[in-house]
Amino acid sequence: MARARSADELRLLTKVSRLYYDDGLNQDDIVARLHLSRSKVSRLLQQARDEGIVKTVIISPPGIYSEVEGRLEAKYRVQEVIVAEVRDAESPEMLSRELGAAAASYLLRVISDDEIIGIAWGYTISGMVTALEAKAYPNVHVVQMTGGIGKPESETYATELCHRMARLLSCKLVLLPAPGVVMDQRMREVYLADNHIQMAISLFSKITLAFVGVGSPTSHTILARDSSILTQEDLTDVLHHQAVGDIALRFIDEHGQLVSSEMDQRVIGIDLDQLKKIPRVVGVAGGSTKVEAIRGALRGGLLDVLITDRATAEALLASSQS
Repeated sequence: MARARSADELRLLTKVSRLYYDDGLNQDDIVARLHLSRSKVSRLLQQARDEGIVKTVIISPPGIYSEVEGRLEAKYRVQEVIVAEVRDAESPEMLSRELGAAAASYLLRVISDDEIIGIAWGYTISGMVTALEAKAYPNVHVVQMTGGIGKPESETYATELCHRMARLLSCKLVLLPAPGVVMDQRMREVYLADNHIQMAISLFSKITLAFVGVGSPTSHTILARDSSILTQEDLTDVLHHQAVGDIALRFIDEHGQLVSSEMDQRVIGIDLDQLKKIPRVVGVAGGSTKVEAIRGALRGGLLDVLITDRATAEALLASSQS
């Protein structure tokens, strides 16, 4: 129990605190002004904090949601959550631009000179690549984690995304030269026998940082709109198996577990077990249709970092269970 302090002691504690915090004097200035030792000033400042004379209040600027981020980090036990301001969180274009910009900023903050970066596909990942500043990382590798998705002219096409990113970062590129989904397992085996594909897949275990979108198996998603990716039969099948979303074309249930389906045997790309072994997987996703999918990915431990919008973040917090 702290002893009661005299009025003189409290007065000195308060004076030193005001000089330091309100007037902006450093400790040496206070030493000279009050004729105290430096160790005494340092001790008084610590005592003022310990006894509640000085309280630190962090006020987030408009558009900054550090309190929400902290609560999500604690609830889902992830390394970091970034909540970006998105003016219309139901607009795919807005989400792609604003979340993509936040993801690009995160990438340039954390990238190391010898990083091996895995890239999946999607609108928000395309937004990230679009927002990247041109930098030079000659020892970095960009690795395509899923086969080609969608029509080649589409900006969400996995191969094109990786090409654009490697050009912007002036780094090495390893492509996965195959479709993301093939017609049957026999065709998948033929592709997997190719030396170039084997070389790309062999790098999955060496990826240090991965960026993925989180998909939702609804009628208006890119998966459903482009029949060159998945058919309606495929979507009906995964929904029958209680899928709430997908990461890198691997469909998951509400607990983040793989949904066993015939389609999963036709995917060429990283699987969930390989994804979990990557030290840092960054999910970039938002919007009301993605809430259940993102929650499932977080519950399943598939994401280490989440970049999302405020409305989605609050919806994830609203659930009584993590």
